[in-house]
Amino acid sequence: MTGGAELHTLTGAYAAHALEGPELAEFERHLALCEACALEVREFAATLARLGAAEAETPPAELRARVMAGIGSVRQLAPPSAVPPPEVPPQPTGRRRRSKIVRNWPKFVLAASVALAAALGGLAVDQSRRADEADARAAQLQAQQAAFGSLLTAPDARTATATAGPGVGTVVWSQSRGQAGFLASGMPALPAGKTYELWFDDAGTMRPAGLMPASGGSLLLQGPLNGAVGVGVTVEPEGGSAHPSGTPVMLLPFS
Repeated sequence: MTGGAELHTLTGAYAAHALEGPELAEFERHLALCEACALEVREFAATLARLGAAEAETPPAELRARVMAGIGSVRQLAPPSAVPPPEVPPQPTGRRRRSKIVRNWPKFVLAASVALAAALGGLAVDQSRRADEADARAAQLQAQQAAFGSLLTAPDARTATATAGPGVGTVVWSQSRGQAGFLASGMPALPAGKTYELWFDDAGTMRPAGLMPASGGSLLLQGPLNGAVGVGVTVEPEGGSAHPSGTPVMLLPFS
């Protein structure tokens, strides 16, 4: 069984559904009596919910309208037995012309086959490339979510949340792991050529920690904590900056 003092370190693991068996039962008994742990569990659960919301991709609003509008113009294919045989082009009169077409017919068929194969091959390559890109994005997203979830289960994991207009940002950090993660949702959209950059706040000196994906998402901050007292977010040129070029739009202290 888990010791009484250690139970206080399991709030993140419980919120991430990482406990099971006797350990889960013991922690839930403890949770019913410990308001501090209950509060931490609610905070971790809210962080996990924001993580899921930040990574979700909503289909464009016009997608359904385009699909519905196009349904009427899509011709339904007949069953194979009902498909009529291909029309045979009318044969021109004259023995010489007929003989010439017969001789050249294999060339026509070969040329058409080559053109069709090239077109289908190009289509297949494009579809394969898009599928590979989608698989890579999905794998990257899954890795980020797994790493973030693992950080939440650290015994000393803590969170802090701040807002920037309609946007919400949450930092999760663990001193024992020397690691921090950041997730955001609903951040104001930036003009072309601009991006959100994250920084470790080393007691007033900002250290680059990574670029935020679009207006929402999650990432592990680049670099160790190394005594940082918090995390800041600024708006920078696309690609990021070595030093902040403006006032932080969000500051989240490690406290």
